[in-house]
Amino acid sequence: MSIGKSGRVVIEIDPRLKKELYAVLRRNELNLKDWFVKSAESYITNNIQDTLPFEEHGHQTKEASNETV
Repeated sequence: MSIGKSGRVVIEIDPRLKKELYAVLRRNELNLKDWFVKSAESYITNNIQDTLPFEEHGHQTKEASNETV
C-alpha cells in the first residue's frame, strides 16, 4: 500500500467486522476517528517504550545498561 501525504487512512475490511466495530464503538460512545487516534497513539507509545538499543548478539549496549542503573 502506498502512503500518501494527506491525513487520510484508507483500509478495506470485512463488512461484518466493520459492522461489529461500529456497534461496539457506538455502545462506548466513541466514533471511529477518536478510537483510531487513541489506539494509534497508544500503540506508538508502547512500541517506543518497549524498544531498547541492542547489539547484534542480543546484549544491551553499554549506554542502555547504564541508563537502567
